[in-house]
Amino acid sequence: MKCDSGQAAPLYAAAVAGLLFVALIFFTFGEADIRRNGAQGAADAAALAAAKESRSLLEPELEAHLTDPDYFESVFGTSFLGGPGNACGKASEFAALNDAADVRCRPLSDGRWGYEVSLRSSKGMSTDLVPGTKGKKASAEAVAVVEPRCTFAPAAEDDTVPDPETEPDPDTDADPDPVIVSIGKVSCDGGLNWVVDPEELELMPDIADLFTVRLAED
Repeated sequence: MKCDSGQAAPLYAAAVAGLLFVALIFFTFGEADIRRNGAQGAADAAALAAAKESRSLLEPELEAHLTDPDYFESVFGTSFLGGPGNACGKASEFAALNDAADVRCRPLSDGRWGYEVSLRSSKGMSTDLVPGTKGKKASAEAVAVVEPRCTFAPAAEDDTVPDPETEPDPDTDADPDPVIVSIGKVSCDGGLNWVVDPEELELMPDIADLFTVRLAED
């Protein structure tokens, strides 16, 4: 019996060592998954932040073009590529909040309004059980796009004819106040309708009601 016990002890030790090694391998791959998921989450947040910032930058432009139906048709069309200004600064800001660095951000060049972001995690792998993995940083990329929730219908020509009661009275020298005519109506998902009126800025919907931001597959 003592002989059998002596022979079993090394086998037991080898089995325990093997199990520990396997556990550490699983730990390594688990840590890699965590790093990848963290990097992907940071990339998603950064891309969404850039797209939302670009959407926000459009709001003053809309207010400045409330009498321009051509501009509204362009903005609510499928080929609109965004307003002025580059929103990539927001991508870097949100990446830093999510422990990511080496941020690359650029507006999309494929006809969509949006941003593409790539980055790497700030922290690398902590172990080197799998050769070459220690210190390796996870990378990820994401694309976020801005899309209109609404369509724009320009006013018909008949709608732009001033009311006869506002025409000049030949018996008086005073000219009537100029007639402000709406350029058309914006109709949005959910039943929201906005008759564009430059004199009633408080009626303008929130920019998030006019345009949605989402992650894209590519």
